[in-house]
Formats: sequence, C-alpha cells, structure tokens
Amino acid sequence: MTKHSFWSRELALKAVGEAFVKLDPRGMSRNPVMFVTLVGAVMVSAGVLRSLPAVSGFELQIAVWLWVTVLFANFAEAMAEGHGKARAESLRKSRVEILARVLKDGKETKVQASRLKKGDAVVCEAGDFIPGDGEVINGIASVDESAITGESAPVIRESGGDRSAVTGGTRVLSDRIVVRITAEPGKSFVDRMIALIENASRQRTPNEIALSLVLSALTLIFILAVGSLKLFADYAAAASGQDLSGIVTVPVLVSLVVCLIPTTIGGLLSAIGIAGMDRLVQRNVIAKSGRAVEAAGDIDVLMLDKTGTITLGNRMASAFVPAPGVGEKELAEAAQLASLSDETPEGRSIVVLAKTRFDLRARELHPHEARFIPFSANTQFSGVEMLDAEKKPVRKILKGSIAAIKAESGGKFPPELEAAQADIANSGGTPLAVIDNGKVLGLLHLKDIVKGGIRERFAQLRKMGIKTVMITGDNPLTAAAIAAEAGVDDFMAQATPESKLARIRAEQSSGRLVAMTGDGTNDAPALAQADVAVTMNTGTQAAREAGNMVDLDSNPTKLIEIVETGKQLLMTRGSLTTFSVANDISKYFAIIPAVFGALYAANGASSGPLAALNVMRLHSPQSAILSAVIFNALIIVALIPLALRGVKYVAVDAQTLLRRNMFIYGLGGILIPFAGIKVLDLLLVAIGLAR
Repeated sequence: MTKHSFWSRELALKAVGEAFVKLDPRGMSRNPVMFVTLVGAVMVSAGVLRSLPAVSGFELQIAVWLWVTVLFANFAEAMAEGHGKARAESLRKSRVEILARVLKDGKETKVQASRLKKGDAVVCEAGDFIPGDGEVINGIASVDESAITGESAPVIRESGGDRSAVTGGTRVLSDRIVVRITAEPGKSFVDRMIALIENASRQRTPNEIALSLVLSALTLIFILAVGSLKLFADYAAAASGQDLSGIVTVPVLVSLVVCLIPTTIGGLLSAIGIAGMDRLVQRNVIAKSGRAVEAAGDIDVLMLDKTGTITLGNRMASAFVPAPGVGEKELAEAAQLASLSDETPEGRSIVVLAKTRFDLRARELHPHEARFIPFSANTQFSGVEMLDAEKKPVRKILKGSIAAIKAESGGKFPPELEAAQADIANSGGTPLAVIDNGKVLGLLHLKDIVKGGIRERFAQLRKMGIKTVMITGDNPLTAAAIAAEAGVDDFMAQATPESKLARIRAEQSSGRLVAMTGDGTNDAPALAQADVAVTMNTGTQAAREAGNMVDLDSNPTKLIEIVETGKQLLMTRGSLTTFSVANDISKYFAIIPAVFGALYAANGASSGPLAALNVMRLHSPQSAILSAVIFNALIIVALIPLALRGVKYVAVDAQTLLRRNMFIYGLGGILIPFAGIKVLDLLLVAIGLAR
C-alpha cells in the first residue's frame, strides 16, 4: 500500500476543507469539550455581530481565535482520517474488472468477477488475476500479492493446508489452481479493508468513552466555576465601589471557560485513536476495530507459535559429531558432498557449516565423475555416487534421517553415536547420520535457531509486565530447551486446539488479557477466544474470520510490534491528557490574577492584593485573556504531529512510565503555558493588538 507523508501538501489541503465540514453541530456534539468551545465561539460571534459597526477589536479577536481553536481540533482529526482515506483510495485504484473462469460440471464459463457468488469454483492459471477471495481446493501456484501487502516476493498457495487462502485482485505467476469463492460480492477482504482503513464509521473504544466522560465532568465543573465567577465579580465590585463591567464580560467569561476546560486533549482525542490504527496499517496490519488496538496495549499474556516466530522456522546445522576413529573434518567433508543435491534449508545449512568450520569448498564434480542423489521426502536422504572411468559407482555417500541411514547401512551404529543421538534429541535438536560406502561417519546436529534479538524483546516485554508463552507441537524436552534459549516465561508442549483454548480461558479467568497469533483452521477456536487475535493473510478463511486483526505480511513476529503499537497509543493518550490538565492549571493561575489584579485597590492604587499573584506581570486583563486564548489554539496545532506519530515507545513498567509522564508532560504542561502566554502578551502589546 502507498505510504503518505504526514504533512504532504495534498493531505493538508484536504484536511483544511474537512475541518470546516466538521463544524456540523451534530458531529461536534460527540465531543463535549469541543462542542462547548463551538457554542462559546457562536456566542461571542453573535455579540460581535450585534455590536456592529462599533465592534470592539478585543472581542473580534476573541471570536476569531475561538473559531481557530475549533478548526484546529477538526484539522487534527481530518489529518488522521486523511491518511486512511488516501490508502483506501490507492486500493480502489488498484482494483481492476476481472473476467472469472467459472468451473461447473467440468466446463469453464467466463463471467464478470462482480457476479461471482459464494461457493463458485474458478480456474486461475499463470498471468490470471484471482477474481475474488477464496480458498485453493485444487493445485499449487506461485502468487503475486504485492497489490495487497506491498511485498514483491511471490508466495506459494496450495490446497489442503494452512496456506490455501487467496485474496481477490492478486495475480497467479505460475501453474494452475482452482479456487472456491468464500465471499459474497462487495464483501471481499479488500472491500472490508477499504472500509476499515477509511475509519468512516470508527466506533469509540471503551477507554475513549471513559476519558470523554472524565473530560465532560471537568468541563461541567469549569462552566459552573466560571459562572459563579460572575456572581463573585458583581459582589466584589459592589463591595469595593469599583466598576468591573468592562472586564468581566461575556467574551471574557467564554474565553475563561475555553482556556480552563481540557481543550488540548479534547481536540486531539479522536486524532490519537485514528492515528493509532493508521500506525498499524503502516505495518501492514488491518485492525477490525479500535477496541482491538487498545486491547493490544493492555495485554498481559502473549502466546506465540514457536516456528517462524521464536525460531527461524527451518532447522539449521549446528555441529558435527564424528564416530569413533573418524575426524570431524572428514565427517564435515562427506556431509557437505552428500548435501550438495539437497535444496532444503537444512541441506544448505550443512554446506555452509562445513565451509565456515573448516573452510571446505565442495570440489567441482563433473557428470562423468559423480551422480547426485537429490533429497526426497520418500527416501529421507540425499547423497552422491562417485563414478569410475566406466561410470560405475565406486563410492556412495549418503546423509539423512537416522531411520533411513540405518536402513541403508544395515542398522549398525556405534554405541557412542546411539548415546549422542539421544543427547541431541533431548536437547531439542534433530540428529542426521552420514555414511560412506555403508560406514557410519557420524551425526549432524540440526536445531531450531532462535531468532537474533528475540530474547531481548521478551526481556523488554517482561519489564512491561507481559508474560510470554511459547506454543509448540514439540515434545516437552525439546520445547523446554528452546524456551530456555529464547527466554520465554512459559511454554506449551504438544499443543492441541483444545489445550490452546483451555489455556487462554484459564488466563482470562485470572483477569488477564491474552494475545495470540495463528493461521490454521485448528487455531480458529483459540483466536476467537483471545482478546487480541492476529491472523495471517496466508491463513485459512476460518482463521481470518476468527481474528480481530489481519497481518498482510503473514509474519507471526508482528504480534510483538502490534502490542508495542497498542502501548504507544495508550502512552500517547495518557501523555497528552497529563499535558492538557497541567496546561489548564497553569492558565488558571496565569489569567485570574491578571484579570482581577486591580480589585480592592486601596488609596487610589492601580493594583490590589491579587496583583501579587500576577507573577508573569501580564500587561492588562485584556492582553492576558487574549494571550491565553491564542496560546490555547496554537498548542493544539503544535501537538498535532505528536498525536499523529505517537509518543516514543519505551519498554518500562507502569510506575516508571507514570513518573516519566508526570515529569515530562506534567511539569512541561505547567511551565510551557507560562512562557508561551508571556511571550504572546509582550508581542500583542508591541504590535498594538492589546491595551
């Protein structure tokens, strides 16, 4: 999918237009904080219009900046939505009208892809576009899925396994497959993905709703507080014999409300949630709801498949174990020769290990000198036969499974190798044997290689209070060895669909949130039960339907990144909420003393007792109010990049994170308004916009 810069000119211009469209009160009413700001802007604007043509410059400026505040908040949300809409548009443009070859009763009929129904069988050959979402029911083919995933490398799709799902709009590169359509017209994966990315009907998450209620309560409290301030001002004016009617006006009171309610987080709250989902899209993960993204941030238990997630997915040669009387280099050389015709990752790793350990480079063998024996799933071995001048075999070197090599060598294994074989198996590895003309030269130790850096990633998750559980079908001894090397907290050996489901339910009954990844039909029950279920795009239709997120790259390790993205979303919301509340506290102590600094002035003095609290020495009540309103608007636009990109993710525990947020965003939220309002006050006085 095409990526777009946060501040691209095209997106920014569209967001400006959307900001005005979003002024619709029906939409604004879903955000109580900004709705109050909108009402305040309307009230002040109405007063300005009533006073025409003798309008006060102060009141006009207040009205303008209140509207700017609302528009900046709408602009932030529109920018976040714009990225999703741009990606959705690129997906729409990538779709082409396809003619499908429907197979029925052994005959092919061409129909428009849009007319396909669920259950139809279609034929796709090299060069054809797959007309709709489905599952391969016959054949195997290489498929280009770059239109969906952005990855140019083709993938294999075949019937009868966990790699049978195909997506409409992808292209077959080789061979022939028969696909059974599994989606009705207009409900394909791409159609759903477009709707999800656009966020057109994004539902607010429980955390957003809870925070909105808190912000609404704070807004109500400040409305009541500012309303009572008018009564206090009237009483104080009467008691002191002063006239405050020119200071405590409707525009001033509205400005006080807007500056004191949490407009910063209120204006950015929706943008933060949308941007969180957008960051997942950037990682090629489609979340079916914002609730799933937030749940990822609250995860307590992470259940990960061993193969492809914790390990590289292919066993790799790690050691040569020679038989008594055989040198390790001799064994390595024979193993390398026997593996030249083995194109599996395991076979390649043996060649590489011999080269690395002993600088062995397999000599060039000509067809008249040797005949290679390719690895076969039936024989379970590979090898080479050396030929004499008459092309008769004189030497036969084989490498393969213990059972296959025993059958070839007559079952004669030295006791030392029998013990070594048991040790390799008990350590979680796989032993292979090498023979030369029937003589057993030794064993090869194949092992699942734990991915580099995965142990450190798990350590970071542990610091955050997340428990990691490895799931594998291996026996307990093998599972324990790999779990110890990878550094996971727990493991499930010989896992079955029933045991996975039972484990998830047990964790949830203890009050924990569980995340899991899977791709097979047998994973579907556990995925449906998990709080965060990431399914692979290569997986079966049942698995994709059961999950609440789909990884287009089909990378099981992505689950860790998803958890980090969820954490970042919650960190961003918490940080900006802390900053916003701290902002309100500062603005209160900056504005009130300046507004009422002249109250109860004695003996003709220009200032009263409250003037001592005007520590910033703001020029006048009008300049203080106007500076605060301008700062309140500008701080929203200044924080839009942070809301869209997110606060930098840090793998720390909750207490450390709280202390960090209080120091950076709490203290910063208190200090920045003092500095910002003072600078604006000086600037307004200097250019004559405040008296």
